Formats: sequence, structure tokens, C-alpha cells
Amino acid sequence: MAKKAKKTGSVYQRNKIWWIKYYSKGQPVYESSRSTREADAQLLLKRRCGEIATDRFQGLGAERTTLDQLFDLVVADYKEDGKRSLDHVQRRLKLHLRPKLGSVKASDVGTSAIRRYISARQHEQAKPATINRELSILKRAFSLGSSHEPPMVLHNPKIAKLEEDNVRSGFLEKADYDRLLNELPAYLKLALVIGYHVGCRLNEVMSLRWSDVHLDAPEPSFTILAEMAKNKRHRTIPVYGGMLPAMRLQKAERDDTYPTLAYVFHDGTGKRLKTFYKAWGSACKRADLNGKLFHDLRRSAVRNMIRAGIPENIAMAISGHKTRHVFDRYNITTDGDLANAGAKLAQYLAAQPTGNDA
Repeated sequence: MAKKAKKTGSVYQRNKIWWIKYYSKGQPVYESSRSTREADAQLLLKRRCGEIATDRFQGLGAERTTLDQLFDLVVADYKEDGKRSLDHVQRRLKLHLRPKLGSVKASDVGTSAIRRYISARQHEQAKPATINRELSILKRAFSLGSSHEPPMVLHNPKIAKLEEDNVRSGFLEKADYDRLLNELPAYLKLALVIGYHVGCRLNEVMSLRWSDVHLDAPEPSFTILAEMAKNKRHRTIPVYGGMLPAMRLQKAERDDTYPTLAYVFHDGTGKRLKTFYKAWGSACKRADLNGKLFHDLRRSAVRNMIRAGIPENIAMAISGHKTRHVFDRYNITTDGDLANAGAKLAQYLAAQPTGNDA
């Protein structure tokens, strides 16, 4: 038999599950507490009555929203903004977030569910940085759901991220660079040269057009357009050393063989090249550099510029680092650097006057 609760609603039992009945805009609403405890139903009824009294009740649509629906909002948001990381987000959703959380109702997600997801990913040997990128997607999903009209979620769970070791350690010494240059196919050599000398990101290199390259200027350079740069800023990159002959060679090949090709990089057949993970990996293997990444060239370029005495603000302008914090993560000090500093300090102290010289 139904039990009345302050004339605003009631709780009743159906197949051992307690349900509640209340009124919104004069219409009855029936909702399961999903619990076999009457006390849970009473608490839910009290909450719903409070939401209705303060005009915060949005209906039960939000209670039925699944994380798959919220993830769809994230994908749509990335597409509308034209974000280059869309492919990475969709891959993380397909491989990890949707299989583990997609069918879960957003209203059921709290700190316990998030901890379970983190634990499952750690069991799969996922690194903290990888898990954090996935948690960022989950956080964005709830944010978009809560700002949706009408709201698709009624709460934003606290999503705490894991501690990360942000120091990057991968880089190439000059001998590594020379070996890899010999092993790469001809159409990829220039990408290595540019990456190693000035530290451009992979997407910046692959989006480079010949109209942005100025080899015949008094000071040869090329331009990374703002729409292709991570920090959304134009920057002019100097062409120096081995870069100039390599770029002229690529330009001559293009003029002779693919005169209508707008992009600097092609796949060896005249079609625009967007990525080259397989060819890169094979060349690294032949050069005994297994596991090296194109991004290691960026770290190497930063370190080499600092070692060469280039002021840090100029080095940051070339590499495209927007903040000093991020730049410092790539300015790696090696044991050789420390030993060299120690030798210089010893030499300096040995040249100082001693007490016997006074």
C-alpha cells in the first residue's frame, strides 16, 4: 500500500523495488529509486520535491542519459571547432571510453566509477599521461552535457587526474641523426632535417606548402601559418646549415616531376603526405634506433639551440613554445652536459689566485 509523504508525493513498492510518485507542473511523475530500501526512495522523493520547489527539476531525460550520448557531444564539438585532435579523441573513445563506460548512465557516474576506470586502464599498462587525456574527454563530456539545452546531466562528478612525469627524455645525438638520415627514403629526408634543426611539430611539417617557403630571400626562411600551429601564432623559421641544400633539392624535384604539387612533402608518387609512421619505424629499426619518435627531434632541436648559445626567447620563437614551463620540459640536461659544466667549473677555480699568491 502506498505511503504518503507530506502531500507532495508518495513511495510505493513494485516487485521489491521502491518507486516514488510526485507532481511536476500538475502532472504525475513516476520514478524508480532502483533500490530495495524504502529509505532510499524517501531520500529520492525529498530531492525531487526540492528540485521542483526551487525550479531546478529538468525532467527525467537527464536521468536516462548515457555516457555514449555525452561522448557524441564531444565529437560534435570537436568537429564544429575544426580541432586537429579529433582523430585522437575518436580513437580514445572507440578503444577505451565507449567500451568501458558508453552504456553507463551519466547519473550513475561518481568518484567510485571513475576510480574503477582508472584502475582498469592501469591494469592494461596505460601510462598516467594517457589516462589523463581520456579523463579530460570524460570531463568535457559532462561539461557539454550540463550546458546543453535542456541539460542532459544534473551533476558534474569530480574527476581528479593522475600525477604525471612531464620531463621528456627522448632525443637524438648527431650520430643518431646521421644514421637515420641515411636510412630514410628520399621523400622523408627533408622532414628529418627540418625537425632536427628547428623542432617543428609533425603536423606543422606535413602542412608546409611551397608558397610558404622563401629560399631565394636574402635570409632564407619558411612560415608556419597560425592555423597550422598549436599555439595559433604565425612564426617565421630560419633556413640554415643542411636545411638549405635539402630544401632546394626537394624543390628542384617538385619543379621537375610534380610541378602542380602545392605541398612540400609527398609520398614518393606526387600525392600529398600526411603521416609516415610505418616508414619512420622501419628506418629507425634499420638505424638501431627502435622506439624513437618524430617528436624526439623537437626535444633535440631545443637542446641543440640552447647548447649553441641561442637566447632562450629566440629558441622558443623558433620552436613555437608558448610558455616557459613547456619549453623547460624539452630543454633536457644530459650527463654529458653536467660533466662539461663540472670541467668548466674546475678550470675556472684552478685559475683563481690562491692564498700563496697574495
